Amino acid sequence: MIEDDLRAAFARHEPLTPPTGPLRAAIDRLATGRRRRRQRWRAGGAALALLGVLGIGVPLLTPEHSGPRTAELLAEPGPTTPPGAVNVLLLGVDGDPPEAARADSVLLVHVPADRSRAYLVSLPRDLGVPIPGYGDDKLNASFAFGAGFRRPDPARGYELTRRTVAELTGVRIDAGAVLTYAAVRTLTDEVGGVPVCLPRQVRSIHTGRLFPAGCQRLGGAASVDLLRQREGLPRGSHDRDQTARIFAAGLVQRVTEGDVLTNPVRLSALLAALGPKLTVAPDRPAVLDLLRLIPTLASADPVGLGLPTIEPTGRDRYLRTDPRLTPEFLTALREDRLGEWVTRHPERVDGAR
Repeated sequence: MIEDDLRAAFARHEPLTPPTGPLRAAIDRLATGRRRRRQRWRAGGAALALLGVLGIGVPLLTPEHSGPRTAELLAEPGPTTPPGAVNVLLLGVDGDPPEAARADSVLLVHVPADRSRAYLVSLPRDLGVPIPGYGDDKLNASFAFGAGFRRPDPARGYELTRRTVAELTGVRIDAGAVLTYAAVRTLTDEVGGVPVCLPRQVRSIHTGRLFPAGCQRLGGAASVDLLRQREGLPRGSHDRDQTARIFAAGLVQRVTEGDVLTNPVRLSALLAALGPKLTVAPDRPAVLDLLRLIPTLASADPVGLGLPTIEPTGRDRYLRTDPRLTPEFLTALREDRLGEWVTRHPERVDGAR
């Protein structure tokens, strides 16, 4: 009796059951969309990595593999360029994963709304800053606190550093990346070496190599060796920050002159080589749009600047922002008037590239 009643009930309601075909199609579309978004972020990570080192936009972090649709993504239509000023945070970590837990180079790349040129602003690693959730400490400690010490997670390290820099400067960070030694070596070699013009000679404490004052082209291994140097330089980490800005400016020059960004084959090969060394954090949607910014700049010669600071006094172990120059500098940065500030303070601009 019960079975007969159940059969009768199913028979009455079966016509009301929606067809399964459209539902299955909707599920398939959703799954395909998610797969494509994951692939976009992987490809986008490689694109941002190129951007960040170029001093125009940046990579975010160190991934499992490059997305299979890298070349296809670059050809996809999209907005011409993001409107307004763009700020990109590039972190250079000391080593390769899993040991890389210190961000010893912190570079904020500012692209003004008029797209005149890029500004490379170094933030000293030893600058005393408030770190959200951890109190006052050196700027490079923010990456270590965020990443953790046992198994460093560069994505978390980047995120805490991003928050710290955003609160320090008062500007929105539109994109960012973490560059390891391996990524720098690969990028440099893939573009055929990077020209650097040093204001003074530098001798490596790691390899004994002498980098003479003046202009030279460096391969990947030599570039990493140079970028690591701090000890023995007259101004220590300040000189290392300047070297990083000079290297980034030379990379912009090299990539622009070599048509890497306008040749789909060369660009695809470069991004494919970088992909395995980058990890994407899917919270910065303008990756490929940022890449399109580079050819729109009126000048491919970036301006290198250091955040104005003063040396520690007494028992203070941190660098501090310059009470006279820094407020004016940060106001110009926030209001997209760095060009005016540079005109008033030409002595603050890197003299060599």
